[in-house]
Amino acid sequence: MPNFDWLKAVGATNEAVAVLNDQPQLFVTLILVIVGLIIQCLVIWYIHFATLKPEQKKKKEKKKDGSKDKGKSVARK
Repeated sequence: MPNFDWLKAVGATNEAVAVLNDQPQLFVTLILVIVGLIIQCLVIWYIHFATLKPEQKKKKEKKKDGSKDKGKSVARK
């Protein structure tokens, strides 16, 4: 039987720990729901990213002369 006494350190009440010790499937269900929501968010983001039209994507600016400090030169004396 799992022991959920470690949850008291993060603020769980004695009643909550007693319920989890009696019904550990509640904790497993909570973890599975959280993991499922994270996976669903990742799938939604991927669909959004994969279906962007070419004009919606950011284009990388190419530098013509290859200098990194173009337009940022400071006159030195």
